Amino acid sequence: MNIQDIRDMFPILNQEVNGNSLVYLDSAATSQKPTSVIEALDQYYRQYNSNVHRGVHTLGTKATDGYEGAREKVRKFINARSTEEVIFTRGTTTALNTVAASYGRANLAEGDEIVITYMEHHSNIIPWQQLAKATGATLKYLPLQEDGTISLEDVENTITDNTKIVSMVYVSNVLGTINPIKEITKIAHKHGAVMVVDGAQSTPHMKVDVQDLDCDFYAFSAHKMCGPTGVGVLYGKKHILEHMEPVEFGGEMIDFVDLYESTWKELPWKFEGGTPIIAGAIGFGAAIDFLEEIGLDKIEAHEHTLAQYALHRLSEVDGCTVYGPSKRAGLVTFNVNDVHPHDVATVLDADGIAVRAGHHCAQPLMKWLNVSATARASFYIYNNEEDVDRFVSSLIKTKEYFSNVF
Repeated sequence: MNIQDIRDMFPILNQEVNGNSLVYLDSAATSQKPTSVIEALDQYYRQYNSNVHRGVHTLGTKATDGYEGAREKVRKFINARSTEEVIFTRGTTTALNTVAASYGRANLAEGDEIVITYMEHHSNIIPWQQLAKATGATLKYLPLQEDGTISLEDVENTITDNTKIVSMVYVSNVLGTINPIKEITKIAHKHGAVMVVDGAQSTPHMKVDVQDLDCDFYAFSAHKMCGPTGVGVLYGKKHILEHMEPVEFGGEMIDFVDLYESTWKELPWKFEGGTPIIAGAIGFGAAIDFLEEIGLDKIEAHEHTLAQYALHRLSEVDGCTVYGPSKRAGLVTFNVNDVHPHDVATVLDADGIAVRAGHHCAQPLMKWLNVSATARASFYIYNNEEDVDRFVSSLIKTKEYFSNVF
């Protein structure tokens, strides 16, 4: 399957923006959706829309089969041991908040430590800030190397026997840094800490094996991997999840309700209160089918090639600063001298090129980089070198325009 065949599967790409064919370079924010995912959602709503787990009629059975079938697809996709370890959530943010609110509040106390990094998305900072305030635990930050990577020596020096939780991104949404999660997990476990991984930017782009990583929790979202918005996954080791309390209460997650006491269903349903994200999960399953048909190894190799090509082309742009290591995931974050990132994004948009500008929900990292904002171009399976060339050509035009204006 060549790139053009893949591009043809994404109907949104077949349009013009401001009189130019669309170049979509914002997949780190959300990916586009292939026809197969759109059709899976449409089929659910047209043919078997029903609630799950409750009814015995035909539509309810088909919806339940679709919903739980998607859970099994997720299990295989990340190589979890059991579907009991796969909890559907509203996304990565909800998954991380669930860990902090349930596991964290039950297991942390004053004097304990939570270790994260400067490169975290706000969704992997604020829950731990709140947990530290609620329990008296101390929030610690791993230092970064000059190129935005993590040194295992620093990990060894930062994590102590008082550390109870280590949480970090697998792939940075700003720097493109790919963190050595497996090695960091070993260090965390050596000190008795649990390892939480924000997999929002890794799961769409590389093969993930949670058993091989040995992490205790792993969170990711469907919408960044060709699936619908509003659905994601919290993976957790079964023996940990079994001892955690749910954070949402109501229908679907209960076993028995009396006037003053209630009991919960078994895993994974005790964490899925209310009517679940049925259509989203079914669409998520279709997205997994799509990605596996292409192959995660091919996706990773393609994006690596594009990122390296983009780095090469950006090196030709005078006054362009690129942030992050040379070995990176499929994105480039940059600034152009004397041009605000929002101005860069606005002019690129006039040429039909969609990039992201701002702090990328990573303000502590912006402070570490000593900038207020950056621009970011992020790549996926439907991008090619022609997209990069159009992006760089427009960027050069942007720089020249502002040089003449000012």
